[in-house]
Amino acid sequence: MILPSRFNGPKDSANGGYTCGCLSHLLSSQCVEVTLRVPPPLDNELDLKSTKESTELLDGETLVAQAKPGELDLELPEIPNWDQVVEASTHYSGHQDHPFPTCFVCGPERAPEDGLNIFAGPVEGTDIVAAPWIPHPSLGDEDGLVKEEFLWCALDCPGAFAVDQKMQTPMVLGRLTAQVFSRPKTGEKIRVIGWPLGTERRKSFAGTALVDSQGKVCAAGRAVWISLKP
Repeated sequence: MILPSRFNGPKDSANGGYTCGCLSHLLSSQCVEVTLRVPPPLDNELDLKSTKESTELLDGETLVAQAKPGELDLELPEIPNWDQVVEASTHYSGHQDHPFPTCFVCGPERAPEDGLNIFAGPVEGTDIVAAPWIPHPSLGDEDGLVKEEFLWCALDCPGAFAVDQKMQTPMVLGRLTAQVFSRPKTGEKIRVIGWPLGTERRKSFAGTALVDSQGKVCAAGRAVWISLKP
């Protein structure tokens, strides 16, 4: 497996959600849990090792990530409407200060046709962050449906801004457990939401979900975020 440089998170490593999404294809389970052990390297030929229980992504002898069947125990909050998520996105703190400004998912320095431009900001009166997302045609398959790995991407970064809306302490994805229920079409109006689920030392927990134009939850995830040491 090669993780192309287009799909970076931090400048020199792959986006965690993209890495998790690519590995999720290799398991037959509907819900998959992926744990990232080290920053996934870009543009390198990485080895895959599969057993009955899991699939491992290896850089030589270094374990990069491990995927296995998961269980998603997640209670969703009240879903804001389209106007609310558009308004919330205008308050995205990453426009002023972003630890990873070229991130494929949430980096403000990425052009709309090159990145996802998911800018999750606070929904007034709630602890939810939200953003609108209209997937670019380049993210779709031959049927015009958004590829599954990009849905995993969209479930990634909003969780970080849910636990730290101003991103005062940079953090990276440690684990993402997610399930895709249906794949929306490119060009469709998607509501992306994230909400905090607690903190334990350097670990923070968040839920994320994608809601299609019909009001149906098409994907959801639960993430563990690791705050970087100063």
